[in-house]
Amino acid sequence: MPYTIPDNCFGCGTCQPQCPTGAIHVDDGRYWIESGLCNDCNEYSGEPQCVVQCPISSPIPLQAKKGRYKAVERVATNPDLFSNGKNNTFASSMVIWEACKLLTSTTILPWNPAQDGKLCYQRPVKQGRGKITFCLTNNLESDSVSNCDYVSNCCNLETIDIRSACLHLIYAAYATTLDKPWEQEFVIDDQQLERYLGLDKRKDLSKAAKLTLIKTLAQQPCRITTAIEWPQQGKIKGFTVEEDFIWHILEIKHHFQEDKDGCKHLIGLTFRIRAGLWAKYFLNKQGYKQRTAFYQYGILPKFLLNTVMSIWQQHQGSVRMILWLLFKAKMGRKQSIMVPTLMNIAFGKEKVTQAATQREQRKRLIQKFESNLEVLNSYTLQPVFDPVTYPPEIQPLWARLVELPEDAEDAIDFWINDGSQEQRLTDPAPRGKWNLLMQARILEFELPQEWEQQLAKFERKKQQRINKSPKSKTSHRLSAEQILTARKRQGISQRELAQMIGKSQSWIRDLERGRFCAKPEDQVRLQKILNLH
Repeated sequence: MPYTIPDNCFGCGTCQPQCPTGAIHVDDGRYWIESGLCNDCNEYSGEPQCVVQCPISSPIPLQAKKGRYKAVERVATNPDLFSNGKNNTFASSMVIWEACKLLTSTTILPWNPAQDGKLCYQRPVKQGRGKITFCLTNNLESDSVSNCDYVSNCCNLETIDIRSACLHLIYAAYATTLDKPWEQEFVIDDQQLERYLGLDKRKDLSKAAKLTLIKTLAQQPCRITTAIEWPQQGKIKGFTVEEDFIWHILEIKHHFQEDKDGCKHLIGLTFRIRAGLWAKYFLNKQGYKQRTAFYQYGILPKFLLNTVMSIWQQHQGSVRMILWLLFKAKMGRKQSIMVPTLMNIAFGKEKVTQAATQREQRKRLIQKFESNLEVLNSYTLQPVFDPVTYPPEIQPLWARLVELPEDAEDAIDFWINDGSQEQRLTDPAPRGKWNLLMQARILEFELPQEWEQQLAKFERKKQQRINKSPKSKTSHRLSAEQILTARKRQGISQRELAQMIGKSQSWIRDLERGRFCAKPEDQVRLQKILNLH
């Protein structure tokens, strides 16, 4: 039985040179298979090469298989994630964070051409003393960056699917299950990925459609390369990581089932993946104990993956904010967030800058932003508006209607009472709302209970590690008020103090606001700099 190429083919041409019988042709940019020449590759290979070589496994038997797919012997995989059904640890270093941002915001990030023509996205670290550079490749045929075909045209950036960030996070979760993820590999299959992404509940998708989607998404995080220049941080000396893939896709195993006519149907995929060299420096348990490397991890809730897969098409801004909050929450749940920061994450700095001077675009951006916040709220990521900088008159209408009673009679009384007020809920926003929003802040996002509990447990473990560490020379913790008063007495700005201690200005600001306490070693340095004895 011959194969055919369905409409989801995007015309990459990979299959044509691999066909042993020359059955694949192209007319007006569209590929098709001549049924008289296609013989299922029976005389040349045990597997149909057009399916194996296709980036999305697009070709299918001319006659679609009906009924259930029988189970076949599979390659052994690593144990499932989310053993408790709710969450799992995942690698959460800045390298992983920025790669996640790249996958969700490819077209709105500031890309710049390098000397060799490839496009690069660069993230400065530690006040510009270091940097992380990211690039994208067009193919996955080479396991060495020296032979890569890099993306050099901004138009090619649009091939990244925002949902591939979910696969990136799944890989980051599997990496934490290994002792040396830069050397050891993990194996996952389509059935596991279906469950993680909630595709097992999608009855509107055929098995072939699910496999095509999974293969596409699974490969995209493996297109990212990174080079790292990291300065000294605490007792860990500075280091340089040569350009390498974030994730190495070592093998994609195709599983076929043969029907009574001898035609092979693709029924499964297995992926062998290994983390890149970044893991040796940011996910190294032994190195962390010896103070030569970092071991940075956070909590990945399963519901978050399902949420992204549900809303990605209509609410990409919401997806970007959700995944940003995933990493931000790990760093400190109670940090307030400025509205411009969230808008830059959701839409990109360029759009926000343009909106400041274009009235119509400004109105559309505000509507999108408020709609995105509503989506987050409906998925139990509830924003808490600062009553001072983000008062009710500039809050979204849905936020102002939270207190609307469900009972019909009570609702009537509610609206009657609202109508008698000087300022009604449905009144238009005040003039200059955009300027007010640029100064507004969200105090925090209330997270789902299970996520909150895991983060609290995470923080307790962190505190236990601090308490077990050798006692520092300081006899007591410096209070936020002591630090603020001493800094002003010395005539030092927050930026100057941050540079002197090797931290960011936001770290100093949050410290002075009492959002967290400095580590013992940082307390000693603050005492010395601020002359506190």
